[in-house]
Amino acid sequence: MKPGKAIVLGDNIDTDQILGAHRLTLPSVAAMAPYAFEHHKLFQKVFEAGDIIVAGNNFGCGSSREQASAVLKERGVSSIVAKGFARIFYRNAINLGLRLIECPIATATTTGDQIKIAAIRLRNLTTRQDHAIEPLPAFLQAIVDCGGATGLCRKKKE
Repeated sequence: MKPGKAIVLGDNIDTDQILGAHRLTLPSVAAMAPYAFEHHKLFQKVFEAGDIIVAGNNFGCGSSREQASAVLKERGVSSIVAKGFARIFYRNAINLGLRLIECPIATATTTGDQIKIAAIRLRNLTTRQDHAIEPLPAFLQAIVDCGGATGLCRKKKE
């Protein structure tokens, strides 16, 4: 996987912070995507497609809003590295093909650091530190590799 710039957020980032409920009336995920993290000035200022979100515990808590993970994928978030994920967000993101990585010391990274994710390591290219990560189970990795559950179904039909 290509390196990306880290955008570091805190604990308990809920789906309302990712995408406010008032944006759900927009006609498509593409129309909603520019509003991802609209109240996080740092994200709005420095995010570029291919960057990696790094967060603490309970990322994606709150509602079961599938659009929260969909807008992050649409925006070009390449991966989300966190100490832990809310269960429903985790499955929604995997089913859409968004790569999620659990790493107990994820927030030892600083916004702007270049990081690279390998199979079982997170390498901070800026600080030259390596951190062990928990790889996805093979059946979930297959979903992500196919771009989501729909892509996996298409592949199985071929």
